[in-house]
Amino acid sequence: MNGDDERPPTRALSEDECWRLIADAPFGRIAVAAAGEVDIFPVNHRVDDGPDGKAIVFRTAPGTKLLELTIHANVAFEVDGYSDEEAYSVVLKGRARQLERESEIQRVEGLGVTPWAPEAKDRWVRVETTEVGGRTFMRARNPQ
Repeated sequence: MNGDDERPPTRALSEDECWRLIADAPFGRIAVAAAGEVDIFPVNHRVDDGPDGKAIVFRTAPGTKLLELTIHANVAFEVDGYSDEEAYSVVLKGRARQLERESEIQRVEGLGVTPWAPEAKDRWVRVETTEVGGRTFMRARNPQ
């Protein structure tokens, strides 16, 4: 810490705080790896308190993102944000799978996922969580 910086140190977020921030974020970023490359895609998501535990769900279209998720299911998902006083980052790791059973699709359709992009997003993906963590810190005040 800088000797002149009187802010408290970075603080780890509790699991409950992480899930609240994920739920409140209007979008997140999904990181996937395929063919030796890593890609990051913004997605509109919702938290799903499904029968297999907490997860995130999002809608997508056939294409690169969906193909990469079917080849390599291990993904990372991230949300971040800030206010005048503090900043935070939350990272969720898990396994992605495309939802195919009609009963699963009907259940998550009620969560209100609304993609911002104009293209049709008719495929559902659920990221089943293996790890979630985050941190927050107070932002430095701008000297006037």
